[in-house]
Amino acid sequence: MSVHGRDLEKDYAASGFGGSLPRGRRPALLLVDWARGYFEDGSPLRAPVERCREVAADLAAEARRRDVPLVFTRVEYPLDRNAEPARLFRRKIAGLTCWEVGNPLGDFTPELAPKDGDLIVTKQFPSAFFGTDLAQQLHGRGVDTVLVAGLTTSGCVRATALDALCHGFAPLVVSDACGDRDPKVHEANLFDLQAKYADVITAAQARDYLASLS
Repeated sequence: MSVHGRDLEKDYAASGFGGSLPRGRRPALLLVDWARGYFEDGSPLRAPVERCREVAADLAAEARRRDVPLVFTRVEYPLDRNAEPARLFRRKIAGLTCWEVGNPLGDFTPELAPKDGDLIVTKQFPSAFFGTDLAQQLHGRGVDTVLVAGLTTSGCVRATALDALCHGFAPLVVSDACGDRDPKVHEANLFDLQAKYADVITAAQARDYLASLS
């Protein structure tokens, strides 16, 4: 990445950013907010993310074959928009009405929906960890690494990867299994995640990692 003639990768590396994280032996696949609201025309959160859904669905199938735990996150709000604790977040982003109780846009997209035995986490903020028991659930399963695939890169994926690191899990953000409203926003956030908070890998690299655990 180059900005104003500067090679940012070299610039960041010279300052000590961008180190690599260990790949543990007990990963989980964290599938962040694969909701219909990102895919259906007329939704205020509609985004061009069909391709990354295909990639994430293939990765989920691979994780199931290898008995890697799958965690699905979803967002749900009460109809009262002034209800705590998320009233300020909901005021900031009007499109969050998609996630109100009873709105079908908040349902899982059929290509990426939980099955029996998968963990489902309901949240009200960007991070899958904030205000939930996800960290305790993962620690209880002995998980040491989380593969993160979801929507959107600049929002809930980024927040979840950061909090995964803070809770002691090595976050591996799967670049082509995440998406955003604009590719420039997607790429900028992947760059910053790689520099500071996570390892950014491809789905092919994620599959190789899972295969190496057999």
